[in-house]
Amino acid sequence: MVKTVHVALGERAYDVRIGAGLLETAGAALAPLLPRNRVVVVSDATVAKAHLGTLQTALEAEGITCTSLLLPPGEATKCWRELEHVVEWLLAKKVERRDVVVALGGGVIGDLVGFAAAILRRGVRFVQIPTSLLAQVDSSVGGKTGINSPSGKNLVGAFHQPSLVLADIAVLDTLTDRDFLAGYGEVVKYGLLGDAAFFDWLEANAASVRRRDRAALAHAVGRSVEMKAGIVARDETEQGERALLNLGHTFCHALESATGYSARLLHGEGVAIGCALAFDLSARLGLCAQEDPSRLRAHLGAMGLKADLADIPGDLPDAEALFALMGQDKKVVDGAIRFVLARGVGQAFVTADVPRETVLTVLEDGLRNR
Repeated sequence: MVKTVHVALGERAYDVRIGAGLLETAGAALAPLLPRNRVVVVSDATVAKAHLGTLQTALEAEGITCTSLLLPPGEATKCWRELEHVVEWLLAKKVERRDVVVALGGGVIGDLVGFAAAILRRGVRFVQIPTSLLAQVDSSVGGKTGINSPSGKNLVGAFHQPSLVLADIAVLDTLTDRDFLAGYGEVVKYGLLGDAAFFDWLEANAASVRRRDRAALAHAVGRSVEMKAGIVARDETEQGERALLNLGHTFCHALESATGYSARLLHGEGVAIGCALAFDLSARLGLCAQEDPSRLRAHLGAMGLKADLADIPGDLPDAEALFALMGQDKKVVDGAIRFVLARGVGQAFVTADVPRETVLTVLEDGLRNR
């Protein structure tokens, strides 16, 4: 069964299709979008080994020719050098504005390829085929594209909506346990920010989701995408409500920078830890019950996810240095860090009215437990 979530953005509207086996029928899904029977695909070497052949077969079945570019896997690929590489390759392949570029991969590939599509010929169309849980529930939907710079994560980018998203939950079977669970950090975020009933469901179905039960996964991915699609439709360029999607990310981006965007901390792991810290901060400020951070950590623990600064291997900077890294976050406005805090599970809000000393105390406590 395929679930379709419509992202209602007028002329930029598109569908997100969620279900098992969508990669095998991708040719039929893409054919109506193509002015000529050709696509170019950008992927990474790891994803291509597992899934590119299936995509090529699906395209060939519809008479669609396919040329592909494979990039190195990993967060380091989201950089100026690889952006130039992709853009120049697309130009060499004579990709036109009406053509379709396919991003086959996780969040790194989706962000990088989407940004390349945004700036090529002032905007060419692209399709997201996300192959990680994190990409399926978050980065493939909403049109945020970009790369990292030496100054911080995702500081260079553009809003460029895809023409279609195909989220095949069957491909999640090929993920390592760590990569799968990292994606769950983004899933749990949706329950925390605006749907307490969904968080309740996640707690009750943790075992099913963790063993990648198809029905449970379809619901978890589908509900996450529904929530993101609704928020994006109401606030496409993050002028207000969309900032709620950054729950946990201000802490996360500082931690990713502190760990050098390395395998020490995957993005979804940083989001999980960041959400826990955001609830710690909310409780410290008297906004939510003291039990809420404990409840969140208990659920993350049940899923086998990192939940504390102590779970990050290796050394970390002190609290002052981490706070300074948070100040480089792209959500800073007029020099003030905007935090997503919560009055309880499912009741997130955005504020810049957070005492620096309280943030430092939360960070110091977390570091003290390492």
